[in-house]
Parts: sequence; structure tokens; C-alpha cells
Amino acid sequence: MIAEIIAAGSEMLTPFRQDTNSLYLTSELNALGVSVAFKTIVGDNLQHLTAAAAVALMRANIVILSGGLGPTEDDLTREAVASALDISLVRDEKLLADLEARFAKRGIPMTANNSKQADVLEGAEILPNINGSAAGQFLVTNVTDPLGNQHRRIVILLPGPPRELKPLFAAEVKHRLVFLVPERHMAKRVLRMALLPESQVDARTAPIYKQFPDVETTILAHAGEIQLHFQASAKTATEAQSQVDNLASLIKAEMGEAIFSSDNSSLEEVVLDLLAAKNFTLATAESCTGGLLAQRVTAIPGSSKQFLGGAVVYSNLLKTAFADVPAEMIATHGAVSEPVARALAQGIRKRTNASVGIGITGIAGPTSADTSKPIGLVYIGLATPTATTVTQHNFTGDRDRVRWWSSQQALELLRQSLL
Repeated sequence: MIAEIIAAGSEMLTPFRQDTNSLYLTSELNALGVSVAFKTIVGDNLQHLTAAAAVALMRANIVILSGGLGPTEDDLTREAVASALDISLVRDEKLLADLEARFAKRGIPMTANNSKQADVLEGAEILPNINGSAAGQFLVTNVTDPLGNQHRRIVILLPGPPRELKPLFAAEVKHRLVFLVPERHMAKRVLRMALLPESQVDARTAPIYKQFPDVETTILAHAGEIQLHFQASAKTATEAQSQVDNLASLIKAEMGEAIFSSDNSSLEEVVLDLLAAKNFTLATAESCTGGLLAQRVTAIPGSSKQFLGGAVVYSNLLKTAFADVPAEMIATHGAVSEPVARALAQGIRKRTNASVGIGITGIAGPTSADTSKPIGLVYIGLATPTATTVTQHNFTGDRDRVRWWSSQQALELLRQSLL
């Protein structure tokens, strides 16, 4: 079975509000073995909302609408779904009485427009909302496609505020779906790789994942990382897990050490685990990244066991004072250079008595004081107990992207070194 989620509300079509309900609903539906095939956001327009509901009813077994169940003129979900199904809205007297009692208890007069919140889809069950005035609705019905074929549909109306939607779904919707949805179990796996081109990963893995048509494979590329997401649905949890695990094992054999995580751990977590396995400690001296590498590492709980600390050596003076970079070296080669990156890594390692030192220096932009060197030029030094290496990189993009990719590259260089 597949589901479609429709979020009603013009505010979610602005830059200021996001639809977070669909994330929660997707997680809950996946736990029942239901895939979410479509998500739609529709403004407070009766024609648009009716059209979206009509399309959803044709293509999804379960249609969930959130929002638009309030008392105001722009709350149109009930009317739109009734129109799409070509059924009536029926005013429920008990629900109306409950609304009146709710207002009376709070000592607030109930205005006439609140009465529309007692309008219920013909044949629907009312889902009590103990956290708000907008009750949910649950309807099992049949729809007819253009060829005259009948299809059973589950239609669910939920209030928009997350503090109302989540407890209502948990208390009133979930157990209803358990009885109506065929028993299915969903399994997921994620493989993560750093700094590889998406096209290269796909070229190497597509011949493998295409052999598993029952496993949905998605490739995501973001911020110096490639993620392969596998998802399978089966009658038993064991069968579903076996499908994704079998595919993951073949991909791991192909990509080898390029995969830094097969359990969805972050690159920072993996690096800290590798440091711990060798009983190593780490210190950093950062210029263009401004402490971003240290921030990423220290965001992991327990990182203090391996991470001693770092210095943000933005000025040339502090490169010398905190990491012992000779001033004459900076004058000769420039702050953004291979020798300075090497000296930063070695200097911070020696000053902190760390097992490993990392030095980063570069030009993040958007302008450069040294016109002979391009924006995005970054040198990363890595000093270990046995050797010091420096890599040169030419990152593209804005300032934030250059800084992030620099920290990502530093972590991946450290990971490869520890392997």
C-alpha cells in the first residue's frame, strides 16, 4: 500500500513555515509497512485543495490531510475532501455540544463560525482531539476511477498543529490502520561515503542495485558526502532486512574503504572511534575554517576522550604564537601555503602533546588579500606519530561551502590515515 500526505495551509508556501508533520507521519506509516509515495502542500484555496485531494484519491491507498480544520474562512479541508469524494458534510450534534462545553469551561463565548468544526464527512468516524478544538476524521470509502473501477481508500483528516496531530495519530489512528493495512514490514539501510562524485558512485553501484528490483535505492549527494539509502518491504521483518542487507553487502564489497559508515554513523563519529581504537588523541589548528572542524568533533558526546582541543589561528601572529609557525615562513610563502599547513599540523601536535595534529589554512572568500591565489585554495596538514602529509585543494562555491568542504576533507584524510 502507498500513502499520500497533503498539508493544507498557505503559510507553508512562504519562507517562514515548514511542513514538519509529514516527517512524523512518514515515520509512523513506514513502521506499518506503508510507503509514502507523494507529499503535497496546498494553499488555502478550495479549488486547489479539492483538486489535490481528487488526484490523491486516484493514486494512493491512504490519503492523509493535515491542517485546515479550524473555524475560519480559510479552513477548507473538510469542504474540499467532501467535494472530491462527492459526499455531504453532516453536522454532528454531539461534537457541536462538546465544542460548546469546551468553550464554556474556559469561560469564552463560542462564536458562530466555530460550529463548522462539527461538520463531518458522511460516514466518517470522529477522532477526539484532547489538545484542541479541531477533531480528526477517519473514513474508509470507495472511489471510482475513470474506467469505472472501484478502489478502497482510507481518508484521514488531522489538525495542523504538531502538538495536536502527533498525540491524535498515536491514540486514534494508528490502531485503526493496523487492522486495515496488510501486514508488511519495512527495513532500511544507509551506506555513507565522503568526497566521491555522485556520478562515479552510481556508475559503480547501479549494476548491483539494479539486480534488486524489490529494494528501493536512493542516492543522495550533500555537503561532500554521498549516501546510498536502501528500503525494502516484505511480509516479515526478517525477509525485508535480508533484502537490504544482501544488497548492502555487495555494495560494500564494490566500494570498499570508500564507505565510512554502514550504520548511519557520521564521519565525525567514525573518526573518533578509529582514534579510540588506536588510543590516539587529536588537536587542531584552524585558520579559514574558524574552528568548524573542532565544532564538528566536539558535537559528538564523549569526544573529550580523543579530542584535546584546538586553536583558531586566524591571524598570522597567532599562527606563530599558538602553533609555532615561524614568522619568516609566513613572510616567505604566505599564510596559505603548503609549508604553513605542515607547520600548523606539526606545531599544534607538539604544543598539545597530541597523537595527531591537523592544520588548515586557505582562502574561503568571497575576496582574497592575496590576488595571486584563488578563492577556494585550501591546504590541509596532517601530522601523525610517523609522518606529516599536506594536501592541496581547490574548492568551489561560497564561503560556507569552502569552509565545510575543508572540514570534511580533513576528517576524511584523518580517517584514511587511521585505516
